[in-house]
Amino acid sequence: MTFPVIAIDGPSASGKGSIARGLARELSFAHLETGLLYRFIGKQWMFARKDINDLAIAERIAQKFASHFTMDLIDDSSLRTNPVAEAASITSAHPPVRTALLELQRNFAAHPPKDAKGAILDGRDIATIVCPDAPVKIFVTATLEIRAERRRKELQSRGDIVTSDQVLQEVRARDLRDTTRETAPLIAAAGSFTVDTSNLNPTEAIEKALEIVRQAIPELA
Repeated sequence: MTFPVIAIDGPSASGKGSIARGLARELSFAHLETGLLYRFIGKQWMFARKDINDLAIAERIAQKFASHFTMDLIDDSSLRTNPVAEAASITSAHPPVRTALLELQRNFAAHPPKDAKGAILDGRDIATIVCPDAPVKIFVTATLEIRAERRRKELQSRGDIVTSDQVLQEVRARDLRDTTRETAPLIAAAGSFTVDTSNLNPTEAIEKALEIVRQAIPELA
């Protein structure tokens, strides 16, 4: 059986995760937040590395993780902390790490968990690399300043002490790494629909994405 796939990409704090979760609820699709895969690798690498350039360890961690993956492994609130996010941003730019996780993501799209009517994956390279043939491709974006403010509020709600300038610089640096890395850079895929969430609340953003999905796949209307 072939399941419909929705591929969602976008930069940090653009709202892609919120949209993906909302669509999954509305459509009874399975959802994989692929950024958590990379955050798991980043967290393990933080403890195992000898120095920040020791990316061979990250490759080995990714290979082992991919061969033993279960959804429980990424159901971990510590993966959403700022240090882990920064580590993931570094390790995810290492081509062998992305290669190690590629088949895992494609397998989820092709074989979503039982009872799901389809699969939604969100990340940085879903529509370009992971699922280039997905019938629905959505690129979620927002201005740098708005994304940084969202990220600051998220971190502070978890008890992290950060400043607006600090978060702005971190988001800008992550954007640069994501868009200029050699393997699977963050770009809007050909044929993708853009959803700018700068002036949308979460409900409005989900509704806009849902309209795109139902137009592209009428049987989901």
